Amino acid sequence: MIDRAGLAAFLRRRRDLLRPADVGLAEGVRRRAAGLRREEVAQLAGISVDYYARIEQNRGPNPSEPIIASLARVLRLDLDERDYLYRLAGLAPPPRRPGRFISPGLRSVADRLSDIPVLISDDLEVVLWQNPLAVALSGPAPAAPGHEASITWQWFARPEMRERMPAADWGRTSVAHVADLRATHARRGGDADVRALISSLRERSEEFRELWDRHDVAVRRLDHKTFLVPHVGEVHVTCEVLLTSEADIRMRAFFPTEGTDAREKLALMAVIGGQTFDEAPLV
Repeated sequence: MIDRAGLAAFLRRRRDLLRPADVGLAEGVRRRAAGLRREEVAQLAGISVDYYARIEQNRGPNPSEPIIASLARVLRLDLDERDYLYRLAGLAPPPRRPGRFISPGLRSVADRLSDIPVLISDDLEVVLWQNPLAVALSGPAPAAPGHEASITWQWFARPEMRERMPAADWGRTSVAHVADLRATHARRGGDADVRALISSLRERSEEFRELWDRHDVAVRRLDHKTFLVPHVGEVHVTCEVLLTSEADIRMRAFFPTEGTDAREKLALMAVIGGQTFDEAPLV
C-alpha cells in the first residue's frame, strides 16, 4: 500500500536538503531556500513538473517503479533511503548489489585484531583485505581476474590450491563452499557475477556440479579448520565469520582452537613474519 502522506513528506525533506551544486546545477539568483526547486527535481528525473508537484502534494496517480528509481537517483539517496522510498510508494525495493567497500569501522576492528589471522572478502569469496598473519596461515589472495579470484573458484578449479589443508578435510570444505554459494545465489542469483561464477565452476568441476545439484544451503558462520603451514606444521583454528547487514562483506577471524598448540604457533608465525612462508592458497 502506498503511503501518500509519508511519500510526499519524504520527497520534500530530501529536496530541501540538496543544494543545486550537489546535482550539477548553478546556484542562480532569487532563491528563497537552499534546497532544490520542484521543477529542478522534475527536470532531472525526466518527468513533468505537474506530475511531480502532485506527488509532493499527496495527490495524483501512484508513481511507477521507473519514476521512483529516477527520483532516488536525483535525490542522491543511499541504499537505506532508497529502500524506504520504494516502500513509501508501495513498491518492493530492488535487490541490493554487493559492494567492495570496506567501511572504516570494519577496517578499524580488523586492524586491532593483530594477534590472529583476519581477512575480509565479498559474498563470492573474493578477498578484499587480509592481515599479515592471514597471509602466513592460508596464503596470499589469488591474483586472478574476475570471478577466478574467488576462493571458491580456486578451490574447485585448481587442485593445487588444497595443499594447505589435510586431505581428510577436503570433502567437508567443498560442501561448505557450495552451500555458502547457494545462499548467495538465493539472495541475488540473477546478478551477472553470480551467474558467471556458477557457470564457470559447473564447466570445470564435476565435484562442484554434483554438490551444486544437491541444493544444500547454509551461510558459513563458524568452522573449524586445520592448516598445513610450511615450517610450522598443523595449525588448528576456529573460524568465525562476521557478516555485514546485507551479508555482502564478510570478515573472517581465525582464533586458535582451544586444547591445541595453535596459540603458540600463531605467535611464532607473527615473529617469523610472512616472508619465510611459501605461497599457497586461501581456503
